Amino acid sequence: MNYSIEVLLEENDDFSSFLKQKIKEFNNEQSVPHNEVRKKGSVQPINIVVMNDTNQWIGGITAEIYWNWLEINRFWFSPEFRGKGLGSLLLDKTEEIAKDKGATKALLTTFEFQARTFYEAKGYKVVGEVKDYPPGSSYYTMVKSLI
Repeated sequence: MNYSIEVLLEENDDFSSFLKQKIKEFNNEQSVPHNEVRKKGSVQPINIVVMNDTNQWIGGITAEIYWNWLEINRFWFSPEFRGKGLGSLLLDKTEEIAKDKGATKALLTTFEFQARTFYEAKGYKVVGEVKDYPPGSSYYTMVKSLI
């Protein structure tokens, strides 16, 4: 078996796409749920957009439902709209939609300096922590039962 090793110290979209595809193929072979979720219509997106009175985006939430899980991907508001209950309203609405579509659990990640305490107040529990990532902080994986 012959091979060579090349070190690339810059981004390489082609190589990244190659690895992504090969990992996807492997996961499809090893895991029926991975294969099933890739079928058209298996992932159900949720996008809730919040706009100000001039129709400019000031925040919102993006999430996906698959494997009976709600995965929250992005959740942000302009600073002047924080602390007014809007986050709770959107998270509750997202969870409600997910439950209506069959989700039984929710998953998200957050940094210590972001919204851990907010999510804990909403019933999420830390199930994983990477300490000192970034230095001086932590990165959390959090889950919640929706039933």
